[in-house]
Amino acid sequence: MKLLIIYNPQAGGGRAAGLLQSIKQYLERLEISATFLMTEYNGHAIELAQSADLRGYDGLIASGGDGTLFEVLNGYMLNASGNKLALGLIPNGTGNAFMKDLGLQKHDWQRAIDIILQNQPKPLDIGKLISQGQTHYFINIVGMGFVSKVALAAVPLKWMGNAAYTAATLQKLINLKAQDITLEIDGKTIQRQGVFVEVANSRYTGTSFLMAPKAKLDDGLLDVVVLNKISRLKLLRLFTSIYDGSHIEYPEIEYFQAKQVKVIESEPTQLIPDGEVIAETPAEFECIHHAIQFFWP
Repeated sequence: MKLLIIYNPQAGGGRAAGLLQSIKQYLERLEISATFLMTEYNGHAIELAQSADLRGYDGLIASGGDGTLFEVLNGYMLNASGNKLALGLIPNGTGNAFMKDLGLQKHDWQRAIDIILQNQPKPLDIGKLISQGQTHYFINIVGMGFVSKVALAAVPLKWMGNAAYTAATLQKLINLKAQDITLEIDGKTIQRQGVFVEVANSRYTGTSFLMAPKAKLDDGLLDVVVLNKISRLKLLRLFTSIYDGSHIEYPEIEYFQAKQVKVIESEPTQLIPDGEVIAETPAEFECIHHAIQFFWP
């Protein structure tokens, strides 16, 4: 088996750099031939995946966090070589929410390689996002509203690991407010006083938050989670329920499934696809059914 691995040595607060030699040795032990392309700055994985000559490889692998996977996916979708390889993940980042859908835990990089070695790719959906005249693709979840403010606040706290998102939520809670949101769900328009909107292809965000418990990666649908106006105290109670997905039982939560979604906020907020910060609302989303092959357990 021959793999092209785009590796982010800065992932996990630099922890990934220390894992590199162990990963290489494990690949050698399994007789997997691997070419490593190292990222050097934000957005570099997009450039590497877009310009890579994919001929002769059996898989294109992202090794890092959710942001690295997001960049590799976007570069892959722009790659003009015509050789559409299966994608895969070796997690070693801070967040790594997508690894949960693979049944992986934070330190399961060896098991992740074992999954790739099984060579049983599965067709998966991806999301297409259009905002400010630019097109992006995502495999996980795009947040906006209060959740985007939390994600931005969590960036300097990443040294705290999983606790970064919790700390950022508490930090931003004092300024909590709802705003006018217009949603178009498969052509049907609804108006809400909302706190946040999440458009999901997979189930988890922020490592451990089961944001979209009904989401399936191959059903041709995006899951839309809307939190309507809520008090600070009740949001604190709801926050703890996101870990097991029971937040969707709160009356302030609405849950939709759709092929196409548009979100307009009265006060535009930045978009957080797969943990990255890009553009801002208004934004249009579309599910692209079975757009990629992904190494699956």
